[in-house]
Amino acid sequence: MNSTTIAAISTAPGIGGIAVIRVSGKNAFVYCDAILSPKNKSISTLNQEAYTVSFGSIVNKNETVDDVLVSVFKAPNSFTGENVVEISCHGSIFVQQQILQLLIQQGCVLAQPGEFTQRAFLNGKMDLSQAEAVADLIASTSAASHRMAMNQMRGGFSNELTKLRTQLLDFVSLVELELDFNEEDVEFADRSKLKILASEIEQLISNLSDSFRVGNAIKNGIPVALVGETNVGKSTLLNLLLNEDKAIVSDIHGTTRDSIEDSVNLNGITFRFIDTAGIRNTKDKIENMGIERTYQKIEQAAIVLWIVDCTQVTEHIEWLTDRIAKRSEGKKVILVFNKIDKIAEDEREVLGQLFEQFEGERIYISARDRINTEELQKALVTASQLPEISPGDVIVNNIRHFEALQHAKTAILRVIDGLESGISGDFLSQDIRECMHFLGEITGQISNNEILGNIFGKFCIGK
Repeated sequence: MNSTTIAAISTAPGIGGIAVIRVSGKNAFVYCDAILSPKNKSISTLNQEAYTVSFGSIVNKNETVDDVLVSVFKAPNSFTGENVVEISCHGSIFVQQQILQLLIQQGCVLAQPGEFTQRAFLNGKMDLSQAEAVADLIASTSAASHRMAMNQMRGGFSNELTKLRTQLLDFVSLVELELDFNEEDVEFADRSKLKILASEIEQLISNLSDSFRVGNAIKNGIPVALVGETNVGKSTLLNLLLNEDKAIVSDIHGTTRDSIEDSVNLNGITFRFIDTAGIRNTKDKIENMGIERTYQKIEQAAIVLWIVDCTQVTEHIEWLTDRIAKRSEGKKVILVFNKIDKIAEDEREVLGQLFEQFEGERIYISARDRINTEELQKALVTASQLPEISPGDVIVNNIRHFEALQHAKTAILRVIDGLESGISGDFLSQDIRECMHFLGEITGQISNNEILGNIFGKFCIGK
C-alpha cells in the first residue's frame, strides 16, 4: 500500500453549490482531524463510524473557513482500499483551495490525474478494464454509453475474460505436464477436446472484437459527414442539427474550407456531425485542400448525408456522383434534397430522374424553415443500426482492449493450426500462454508501469 496520503478536489472545476475534496491514504484521518472542528466534540474522523457523515467546521488559525460535512470510509472497504475522507464544502473556488492548501500543509500530497482509481486498481478493488470503465462512465453522454460503462465497471467484460483464461490455463497445465513425462510418450491433454475449446475461444474472442464497431460508435459518436457542392446548405443544416450557430453561413461559394465537427444526442444515440468543404472544380489551392479533406472525411464516416440544392442541380452532377460514390462504398448514404420550400411539388419528379441511379434513402427538407428535419433525424437513428444495449451485454469500446483481443485471436488461431498439424507440446504451450498473456493485459493481470501511466494519466484530477 502506498505510504503517501493524497488529496484533490473531486468535483468539476468552477463555482457550484457544493464541492467535494477527497483524501485517501494511511494518514487521511489524522490530517483531516488537524483542520476540522467537529460540531460534536466527542467525534473525530478517527473514531467516527465508517460510512457515516458528521458536521463540523474547517478552521485555519482560529478562523472558520467553511462549515462542512465529512464522510468517512475505512480501509479496506473504500473506493481506493485505503482510509478515505470526503469533505463536502460550499462551491466557492476560494474555499476549495483554502481547504486543499490546509491539507497539504498537514502532509497530504496533491493527487495526480487518476491516482485515486489507480490506487483502487493496485489495491485489488477493481481490475484494469473496470478502472478504465470509471473514466468511460464519467464521460458518458447517452443512455447507451452509460449502460455500456456500467456493465464493464461491474465486471461483465472481466468475467468473460477470466473464463477464457481459466479454460486455457487448465489445458496449458496438462500440456506442460506432458513435457515432464516426455520420454514416456504420455498424453494428458485430450487434443480433440482442446481443439473444440480453442475453436470456441476463437469464436468468443471474434465476437468481442466485432463488438468494437458498435462500442466505439456508442462511446465516441457515430461519424456523419455532410457533403455536397458549395452553397447547398450544409452549414445551415449542421447548425440546425446542433441547435447552435457553429458554422458560418454565407451566400459566397467556398465559405467552408475546413472540416467542422461537433456532437449531438438523438434518441439516446450520439452522432458526430462533420461539416465539410463544398466539392467543386476550383483553382483555389486552399479550397482544394479543404475538398481533399472532404474526401477523407467521407471515407472515415459511417453515414454520409449527401446534400443537394433543389433549386440548383448543376451540370456537374455526374462528376460529383462519381466522386462521392467511390468514397462511400459500403456506407449508409442518405440523399438530402434541401430548399424544397423553393420548388413546386411536380419538380421533385424531375429531381428523382436526375438521381435515378441512386438506390439509397431520399429525404426532402428545408434546413432554413425546418421542414421535414424530424424525418431526417429519424432516418439517422435508423441508419445508425446500433443494437439496444441490455444489462449484462459485453461490448468492447476501448482501442487498447480491441488491439489486445486481435493479438489474442492471432495466438489462438495458431493453437488451432498447431493442433491440426500435430506440433509438439512445447510450441503448443507457448501459443496458449501468448493468448493468455494478451487477455491478461486487458484486465491488468499482465501490466507494466508504462501502460498504467498512459491509462491513468488521461483521468481527471480527483478521480
